[in-house]
Amino acid sequence: MSAIELKHGLAQAQAEIEQALDVLLPREEGPEASLFAAMRYAAMGGGKRMRGFLVLEGGRQFNVARNSALRVAAAVEMLHAYSLVHDDLPAMDDDDLRRGKPTVHKKWDEATAILVGDALQTQAFAVLAAPDTHPEPAVRAELCLELALASGARGMVGGQMLDILAESAVEPLTQAEVGRLQLLKTGRLIEFSAEAGAILGKANQSQRSALCNYGHDLGTAFQIADDLLDATATAEETGKATGKDAGAGKATLVSLLGLERARAQAERLVSQARSHLDSFGEKAELLRLLADYAIARRN
Repeated sequence: MSAIELKHGLAQAQAEIEQALDVLLPREEGPEASLFAAMRYAAMGGGKRMRGFLVLEGGRQFNVARNSALRVAAAVEMLHAYSLVHDDLPAMDDDDLRRGKPTVHKKWDEATAILVGDALQTQAFAVLAAPDTHPEPAVRAELCLELALASGARGMVGGQMLDILAESAVEPLTQAEVGRLQLLKTGRLIEFSAEAGAILGKANQSQRSALCNYGHDLGTAFQIADDLLDATATAEETGKATGKDAGAGKATLVSLLGLERARAQAERLVSQARSHLDSFGEKAELLRLLADYAIARRN
């Protein structure tokens, strides 16, 4: 299997997830039409859909029904989109561009952007909790619990708080502190995405742990790659402003280790991620290729 097959697999997943989002997000109608339009703008029409792809490929290891996996993939992408909308706000990262387009608060206004994030987050859990996602209530409940843990105060939101606090810290963060911040802010949602297919497939603990560990190492490598892109890529390549971390004096693994050591660390993590998939055989080859892609990409 080659990078071309990964590209095809990602493209197919993107199209299917986009269709699922189209069905699961509210239509632009009624008095709240502007809110619904902004939700669809934030969640559809862009992005790599890596988290959704992880859900689909994880589910494929256990022959999970495609519709069930797509609903979970769409829910994860809604939650991820909410986090980006809020991260882009002036009170957070203050970004004007996302995926080469105006951010939600620029296209609409800040109040709408806050409400869009709130609505996307709650819609994600509504989708997970619905009977169409899985016939067993216990499975749906576990999906909701694990996503809440990954995205809440001890996950993504907690990581964002650490990121904000770091900006005013007297001393720059240590390598361990940067690693924890990035694990919470970015890594935990990627871990959940990798494990979600195993939850849907009612896999044993060993199989769940293997996918979770894969997601952990993939997420860390992905974040280092993001930091490398911020330091080396252009805004045209990434679709958003670059050089912001250095401009803000923000500690990253790149600033602490240097470009070459950070790149070597990412490559070690990719190798570890791939090794976690040994028990799944050839069926997990797209997941292995995704790990390689995480540090080879330019956006």
